[in-house]
Amino acid sequence: MRQHTHRSLKHEYELFVEHEIEAYKESLPRPALLRIGDEAVAKLAGQQQLALTEILVWEEVDRIIMRRLRLPPFSTWRRRRLRRLAAYRRPEHWGFSPDAPIVRAIGPTGDTHVLVTGAASEGSALYLAANGCEVTTVDTAEDVIERVLSAAYDAGITARVHGITADLANYAPHAPLTAVVCTPAAFAGLTREERDRAIDVLQSATRDGGVHLVETIVAGQAALSVDELTQRYAGWDVSVEQVWGDGHTFLARKHLA
Repeated sequence: MRQHTHRSLKHEYELFVEHEIEAYKESLPRPALLRIGDEAVAKLAGQQQLALTEILVWEEVDRIIMRRLRLPPFSTWRRRRLRRLAAYRRPEHWGFSPDAPIVRAIGPTGDTHVLVTGAASEGSALYLAANGCEVTTVDTAEDVIERVLSAAYDAGITARVHGITADLANYAPHAPLTAVVCTPAAFAGLTREERDRAIDVLQSATRDGGVHLVETIVAGQAALSVDELTQRYAGWDVSVEQVWGDGHTFLARKHLA
């Protein structure tokens, strides 16, 4: 079983500062970085340091860069981080109603592992991670994965969000799943045989009592229809729920052994 390390906000802040400073250094040409080094040496020399070491110089370089970037102090950063995380925890922030299937059907615990894939997966992934789930986002587009991971970093939930660039025809979960949340777009471009295999793999990886949600699905959709899903989930408890407008969610719960 994987062990999760819960870092303090103070440590998260230190990592944030380090990340921003290193990214700034990498963006500078070498002559510009050396000039900051010269500025640091001059400032330290003016303070009559007993021993001007390389470590002292680079620490001063970091302080100069931190001031240039106007990075917030810990107290300000902490308020912003907690405010953002509180917003992410609210289903309304992502366009979900408080009684939406994703809210009701997936109860986050310390061992809740959810796979999220398909169009508009970013909101589902971040909502679930902010509420304590371990989330794996799978998408064929690298920019989608990068967007989710970047937003997770901003909210301080990076440890609970994992990104994988792949399609469902060639993907298999590496850990048992509590839930799967997807849209029909996740199956777009797959043949009927590939869709069947992908669903079989996800069903096998799901714990007894786990749920699969296919969001915003309508009957007769080209990529994946309600009839096809109902056939594929024979033996599961299934329902189709209207969520907003013409949108529907296909919900299937795996029977307990």
